Amino acid sequence: MKLSDEIGNVETENSLKKKGISRRDFMKFSATTTAAVMSMGPACLFTSCYQSGDGLDPFNNGSDERNLIVVISDLHLGADISYTETKDNLIPLENFLKRIEDSTNVKELVIGGDLLDEWFVPATVDTYNGYDQFDFVERIAATNNRVFDAFNRIITAGKILVTYVPGNHDLTITDANVENVLPGINQARDTGLLGLGTYSPAGQPKIAIEHGHRYNFFCSPDPISHKVSIDPGTILPPGYFFTRIAAEHVVQKCKSGADVVPLVVPDPLWNSAQFLPYKYWQKWEWTLKAFPIKNLFNENIIVTNVNKFTATYAVNDLLPSQAVDKGPISVILFNGIEDKWAARCLLNNVPVPIPTAEAIDNVLSASQTDNMAVTQYFMNPVSDKKLVVFGHSHVPKIKASTSDKGEKTVYVNSGTWIDHNPDKVTMTFVVITPQRADENSQTAVKLYNFENEDVTEMAKDSVRL
Repeated sequence: MKLSDEIGNVETENSLKKKGISRRDFMKFSATTTAAVMSMGPACLFTSCYQSGDGLDPFNNGSDERNLIVVISDLHLGADISYTETKDNLIPLENFLKRIEDSTNVKELVIGGDLLDEWFVPATVDTYNGYDQFDFVERIAATNNRVFDAFNRIITAGKILVTYVPGNHDLTITDANVENVLPGINQARDTGLLGLGTYSPAGQPKIAIEHGHRYNFFCSPDPISHKVSIDPGTILPPGYFFTRIAAEHVVQKCKSGADVVPLVVPDPLWNSAQFLPYKYWQKWEWTLKAFPIKNLFNENIIVTNVNKFTATYAVNDLLPSQAVDKGPISVILFNGIEDKWAARCLLNNVPVPIPTAEAIDNVLSASQTDNMAVTQYFMNPVSDKKLVVFGHSHVPKIKASTSDKGEKTVYVNSGTWIDHNPDKVTMTFVVITPQRADENSQTAVKLYNFENEDVTEMAKDSVRL
């Protein structure tokens, strides 16, 4: 919907722009009445949620010390409430943040990626509505203004350090645009790289928190697989287009696609020139069957104008194909991507090389994300990390293992806050309680669920750091 529609056609978008009125200011103003109504209620609106039926209060350590580290991820806050993945869970999220704000024991709140969602936008939608990323992020903040107000209260109070780590859905969103809507937030970003970051909380060098997408063939930044003549300077990987198609499928509520994926038949000898491109085609074949759309694959429906992509693309621009039976397999966008994976990993600060075939095979695997914590950290002789927290997969879990040094290590996935997490829980978070100075003390890590605003402990473990 255009901004002019939202205000009853009294003003046009251009006239608002000329008058210096931002979308965020307008949308925040327009939400005031709703926010006021929703805020009415008994005085115990928030305090009534402070304990579950079992008496759990994960933000209380039983002392007056601030030492708890809370990790959340994959909030997927969108600019348009009509298609955003997180809508019903916004009020619970706000109440969750209120509990953190009121805690006298929480020291840090870490947002482990996919806070903002620039990817889950239906293919036919102009993501920026003719504006730019600055305006887009302001629209996200305005659409989710109560949640952003809660974050900003915590940041402004200065008692809890709030840190943001980028994920793949906010891959290209700049630090300046994050700072604009969350002034004073700490941002953990890899030096010189957009869309990647790893964070160790203050005084906790053996803890690593990152989103986990840097190890994924579809989702890690890709500045090297593009044709300069088509899309110069972008870092968006194939997963961006995968998500745009999936979002289109969701809004269309399509159960049977209008087109079929043309078969690719590799040479029976499986020569090396076709082995990896065929695997890549298989992932696109699965995608288009799993997320059918009502459009033909030759229709130009994927509107970009994001991160230096400017054209409107068709599915066929992404789908590997053959001009002749058993001939070379090629694709218009990301042609030869499989040959550049090793260089891409090196550029993205992946410490342990990931074989290309393994990476392509596991683009949709949650367990592969989990395994990367072991491969890249615990079994990496250069790493000293013993507690690693990822998001990305939306599959919350705690898993202990033994490092290459024979020491216990713990991996945690913080899950997600999207409304519908198929066959899995949502509204999950992690609380880390650092060990004390005595040699027998261990760092405790607990995974919780906040569904129905009732705290449930899902799993726990501990490790000596």
